[in-house]
Amino acid sequence: MRVTNRASRVPIHGALVALLVAMILAACGGSAAGPLLSDVGGPVDGASGRDAEQPAAGEGQGAAATAGPGDPGDGLGARDDARIIRTGSMELEVDNVQAAVRAARDVIRGLGGYIGASQTYNQNDEPYAEITYRIPVDRWEDALDALRSLTGISTKVIAERTEAVDVTGQVADLAARIRNLKSSETALLAIAEQATRISDILDVQARLTEVRGQIEQLEAQQLSLADRTTYATLAVTYQVPAVAAIEIAAKGWDPVAIFDEASASLVGMLQALAGAGIWFVIVWVPGILVLALVVASVIWLLRRSGVLERATRPAPPLASD
Repeated sequence: MRVTNRASRVPIHGALVALLVAMILAACGGSAAGPLLSDVGGPVDGASGRDAEQPAAGEGQGAAATAGPGDPGDGLGARDDARIIRTGSMELEVDNVQAAVRAARDVIRGLGGYIGASQTYNQNDEPYAEITYRIPVDRWEDALDALRSLTGISTKVIAERTEAVDVTGQVADLAARIRNLKSSETALLAIAEQATRISDILDVQARLTEVRGQIEQLEAQQLSLADRTTYATLAVTYQVPAVAAIEIAAKGWDPVAIFDEASASLVGMLQALAGAGIWFVIVWVPGILVLALVVASVIWLLRRSGVLERATRPAPPLASD
């Protein structure tokens, strides 16, 4: 009976050791995936996830097919699978902010994009609008050209900034790490099916939970990179020119209205003063008179009784020896 139990445990421990070796090799392979990636325009040996000793069929023909006219035929032509994150900002002067925002919205929607965020406000009585657009990367240049000269809107580009970041290596590295972790997860599931001891089952379950958490975290990063490489982000600010701002401010100035407001303020102030005088005459003056009469009566009574004279009379000198 002891021999049977020992024999049943040996494959599990052996499988655990094999799993640890496989995970170490997978980690080494995942960490080495980054250096194999090159910049845009160069080949990516590890991007497809193939092992170095197992080249895909027709690999040489594919490299030769990517070479265009005039290329040396070494497979180093421009790549179409590069993953680029494009971002930018633009400041525009327009004669009508609301009309420009509507026209730009129609243009971006026509290109397959959408509005990610928007804000409109007045600063010093001047209209402003800040709009963030999400634009398909293959229509990036078309969107920039359309916004530089909106149809029917007088547009002037005050400032423009664009940036492109190559994340092809990060995308390939994430794919390789996810693939290696899923392989480890499959091996752990196989070990869990063979485990008989409670401690072995709990250890495998804890490891499975850890691996699954890592996979989900990397997949979230992968989805984020996919979204950012599929849709570019462009922040555009709309404002009116300085001359137009002065005209808007001049249109808002009405001297007749200002005179009416000042006259109304003066009338209100005079009414307040008149009301205070009426209150003083009707309420405070009688009160002051009554108070004065009471004080005078008290003083007269004190003098009549001689209390004030005794209080003010000087003390007699002390007798000397």
